[in-house]
Amino acid sequence: MQDTQGHLEFFSNSSVITLGVIIIIVTAVLCWYAWHRSGYRKRIGWLELLRFVLVCLVILTLNQPEWLESQPPERRSTLAVLWDKSNSMQTQDILVDPDTTVERKSRAETIQPLISEEVWKPEDDTELNVVFESFSSLLDPAEEATDINAGLTHILENHSNLRGVVLLSDGDWNVGDSPEKAATRFHMKEVPVFTVGVGSEVPLPDLELVSMDAPTYGVTKKQLRIPFVVRNTLGQDRDVNLTLSINGESTITKIITVPAMGQAQDNMAWTPQETGEYDISLRIAKDIQELIPENNELSAPISIRKEQLKILVIDSFPRWEYRYLRNALERDAGVDVSCLLFHPKLPQVGGGRAYIKRFPDARELSKFDVVFLGDVGIAPDQLTTEQAQDLRQLVSAQAAGIVFLPGRTGAHNSLTIGPLADLYPVVLDPATPNGVGSSLQGYFALTEPGQRSLLTRLGDTDIDNSDVWRTLPGFFWYAGVRRAKAGTEILAVHDQASTVSGRVPLIVTKTYGTGKVLFMGTDSAWRWRHGVEDKYHYRFWSQVARWMAYRRQMAQGESIRMFYSPDRPHVDDVLTLNANVIDNFGGPLERGTVVVQAIAPSGKTETIRLQPGVEDALGLFIGTFTPKEAGNYRLVATSSETGASVQTELSVQGLNREQQGRLARFDVLEEIANITGGKLVSVSEVGTLQEHLAALPEPEPIVKRTRIWANPYWGGLIILLLGLFWVARKMAGTI
Repeated sequence: MQDTQGHLEFFSNSSVITLGVIIIIVTAVLCWYAWHRSGYRKRIGWLELLRFVLVCLVILTLNQPEWLESQPPERRSTLAVLWDKSNSMQTQDILVDPDTTVERKSRAETIQPLISEEVWKPEDDTELNVVFESFSSLLDPAEEATDINAGLTHILENHSNLRGVVLLSDGDWNVGDSPEKAATRFHMKEVPVFTVGVGSEVPLPDLELVSMDAPTYGVTKKQLRIPFVVRNTLGQDRDVNLTLSINGESTITKIITVPAMGQAQDNMAWTPQETGEYDISLRIAKDIQELIPENNELSAPISIRKEQLKILVIDSFPRWEYRYLRNALERDAGVDVSCLLFHPKLPQVGGGRAYIKRFPDARELSKFDVVFLGDVGIAPDQLTTEQAQDLRQLVSAQAAGIVFLPGRTGAHNSLTIGPLADLYPVVLDPATPNGVGSSLQGYFALTEPGQRSLLTRLGDTDIDNSDVWRTLPGFFWYAGVRRAKAGTEILAVHDQASTVSGRVPLIVTKTYGTGKVLFMGTDSAWRWRHGVEDKYHYRFWSQVARWMAYRRQMAQGESIRMFYSPDRPHVDDVLTLNANVIDNFGGPLERGTVVVQAIAPSGKTETIRLQPGVEDALGLFIGTFTPKEAGNYRLVATSSETGASVQTELSVQGLNREQQGRLARFDVLEEIANITGGKLVSVSEVGTLQEHLAALPEPEPIVKRTRIWANPYWGGLIILLLGLFWVARKMAGTI
C-alpha cells in the first residue's frame, strides 16, 4: 500500500496567468518606488511589503489553487456475486442429460455451485473481497416477484470499491423499474456487470392451464359457464382431458383439442343445485411428454345463492321482439319482470299480467337491475326528460344495466340528444332515421371480441358457437347506425352492409359509470326460435340480463348495496369499492358516512371511508382498497345515517407473477452486460469469465480535493491582511 501523497494544482489559463505576472511585476516596482521616496523608512517598507503580499494573494486566488491528496482505497476492492432467489428459479427446465428429458434440475439448483468464493476469487489476488447477496423483490413475500433493478441498486449503494458484479439470474423481472436504470448507474461508475443466464430460452414440452375465469358467485339451478385457456408447447396437437372438481369431488370432465405450440379457449358448464360456499378447481391430466406438471391446476372459491333479478321492459307497441322477449323473461324462474307498454296512439297504456300503469318514480326505479328500452323515445305519451335522467342515474350510480332495442318508428333518435346521449353506444345515421329494411335477409357476423364474449356464447365450443351464429335465421330490418362510439366493444356486425366507418355494428356494449349498456341493432332476435324454440333466444337474453346485473348482485341488503371491481383481484391490485345507500325515506342518501371494514385472512382490519359520488351519482359512495394478503377477506359496509350494513366475501389471489415454466429472458441480461461493459455467458461458460475478472483494473485511488481559493479561511486571511494594511496606513499617516 502506498502512502498518501499531495500536491498543489492551479486551474487557470494562460491569459489569466500572464496578466497576473504583469500585475505582480508592476506592483513590485511601484512598492519599491514608494519605499525609495520615503527615504527607505522601515515602517513604510513593511507597509509596502504587506501591499505586495496582498496583491500576490489576490492574483493567486484568481488562478484557483487546489490541494490534491491521493491515497489508495481504504478497503480491499470488492467483487459482488448477486443471485436470484425468486420463485421462477424453481422452474425445472435444466436438462441433466441433453439426450434425455427424464432428469431435470431447477434453475436454483443449477446456480448453487456458483455461490462459492473459490469459483470467483483468483488464487493470486489476496486483495479481492468476494461477497454474495441474494435478491428477489421489495414486496411481501419477496420471492413472489423479481426486481433486478432493486437488486443491482442495493449492491451499488452498499458496497464501495466495487471492481465488478456477477449477476446469476433467469432475467425474468416483473416488478420495479427497468434494469437498464441500474445498469446506467453502473456504467457511469465504470463498474462492469457480468451476467450468467440460467434457464431455457425455448419452451419445454408442457401443457399449461393458463387461466380459469370463474365468477365470484352463481345462481342455483342456473348453468354456470367457467371459461379457461390451455396452452400447448408440445410438438404436436393434443387432446387434453380436463376435470372440474367441486369441493374436491370430480364433477365434470371434458376433452378439448389444443394445437401444437398454440392455445385453446373453452368453458366448463356446471349447474349448482344448492346454495352455499364452494371451492372449484380445474385440472388438466398430465401428458406423458410434458415436463412441468406444476401448472396443470387452478382453483377459486365461489358463492352459490338464490337469485331474483328485477327487470323492466319498456316499449311503445307490442311488436314481435317485445312479445317474445317478455315471454322468455317471464319463464325465467330467477327473474321478476315488469312491463310498461306505452301505446302512444291509444288513451291508456297496455295492461295484463306483470304490467305496470306508469313509469316508476326514482325510488321505485332503483329496485330494477336491468331495463330493456324498446322502440320508445323522449316524446309525448312516452318518456319525459326527467325519466330519462332517472334511467341515467340508475345505470351510472346504481350499477344497473340498460338494453337499447330500437325499432322502426325511429323513436331512439330522440335518446341520442337528451340525458341518455352519453349512454347510447352508437351514432345513428340521420339519413335513415327509421332504419334500413330489405327484402333480402341480413345476418350477424361475430367480431373477434364477440367470438370470445360470454354474451354471444350460444354454443359449447368455439367451433359450435361459430356454427350457431352462421346458421341463425337472419333479419329484414336493422337500425341505421353510422358507427360505434369510442370506448365501446363491438360484438357483432352486419355480414354485408357497411358505412364509411366499416361494417354496420349490430351488437355493441359499453360501461357507463358503474353500470352496463348494450345495443341490439335489429328487431328480429325472436326469429332465432325458428326450429329450436327458445334454445338460443332464451339463452342470449338470459346471459345479457345476468351480465348486466352481475355487479349489483355481489352484496345487497334492504337499504345498502356493495359492489367492487375487479371481482377477483390479486395482492397489491387497487380495488374500487362502491356502495349504494337508500335513506330512511326511500331516496338515495346524498351525504353521509359510509365505511367499509376489510378483515384480512390474518384477522387484521382496515377501515376505508367511502366518499360521496358527484353529479348524477346520487346515493353512490366510492373508495379504494389495496389488499396485501392472499385469501378470503370479509368486507362489511355500514352507513352511520341509516344504520344499515351488508357484508360479503372477497377472494384475493396471490401475486402469481412468478409462474414456473416461463422462458428465461437472456435478452434482459445481455442488455445489462452491454450497458455496463460486462459480458453475458451461460452457466457452462462461467470459466471463461475468470480472464475477464482477472483483467479488471484496481479501483482508482481516492483523491481528496481541497479548494483553497474557495476556502472560507483563505478568504478570512485576505480580509484580515486588508484590515491590517488599512490600520498600518493610518498609523503611518499616509491616509
